[in-house]
Amino acid sequence: MKINAVFQGGGVKGVALAGAIAAAEQKGIKFHQVAGTSSGAIIASLIAAGYNAEEMRAIIQATPFRAFLQRSKLFDTKVIGPAARFLLKKGLYSGEALENWIHRLLLAKGIRTFGDLLPNQLRIIASDISQRKLLVLPDDIAQYGINPQLFNISKAVRMSTSIPYFFDPVIIRKAADRRLPNETFADQFIYVVDGGLLSNFPLWIYDYDKVPAFDEMIPTIGFQLVGRGASMPNTIYGPLSMFKALFSTMMEAHDERYIEDVNRFRTIKIPTLGVSITQFDMSIETSMLLYESGRLAGEKFFSKWRAVDYKENFIEHVLRKQ
Repeated sequence: MKINAVFQGGGVKGVALAGAIAAAEQKGIKFHQVAGTSSGAIIASLIAAGYNAEEMRAIIQATPFRAFLQRSKLFDTKVIGPAARFLLKKGLYSGEALENWIHRLLLAKGIRTFGDLLPNQLRIIASDISQRKLLVLPDDIAQYGINPQLFNISKAVRMSTSIPYFFDPVIIRKAADRRLPNETFADQFIYVVDGGLLSNFPLWIYDYDKVPAFDEMIPTIGFQLVGRGASMPNTIYGPLSMFKALFSTMMEAHDERYIEDVNRFRTIKIPTLGVSITQFDMSIETSMLLYESGRLAGEKFFSKWRAVDYKENFIEHVLRKQ
């Protein structure tokens, strides 16, 4: 049985998504097309490149996530350093370490650009905050005069994981033929950040506009991270902490009502054990607990899931929207 899969973003909590993939593989599930936001984009890109759950587990155990938090010593002085970097770079940390990490992992499977994959095999969500719109990569990168087939997957992942406040935004310059008349030099540059700003769980991405043929329908399963710090309020003590609180609220609440109301039949809910989005210093033991939480949630979902039930529910879902 093959499915399309959509993976929610959640910072380091995305480790739990890999555990749910293990449960899907145990049921003989194959992934047809995959999409994701933020850490969900990382998982989706690894699946598209050919990684299985066991390989992901090994990657998680071998990766010190704190190594992604890179900045020069100039900005490491307490209080003043981070604030200065935020003002100059628009983020506390560079996203280059994460981009290089995913680039190496993909390259190990012979994958670099979206052109190395099948058409529509991988879709990644990011947010263009310059023009205030959601991006579905790679296709939407063409708006800026960049060839989607030649676009690096690792760059798209970096865009999708650029948590505002935490990581630098990705800045791209529009091609000459895409610039508007009388456009200023500054207007030629586009700032792209975490897709969670606009859609943290893009379960809609594989939906049909009309009822599809029953036999041709490929189920779409959403992998959702739940229990995201609901009992842990944001403490606000200054402008930076307020900005962080604003984004964490959006990450945790965005799409929630949409999922709760109409998509229970196609959503795996994965407990995240109170881990925060930016807990990059979590231990290997915590990482493995998240992985196990995902595996157990996946097993529970797929033990009751049947493709025929899904298709009947989905047809009802489409008809309700018409």
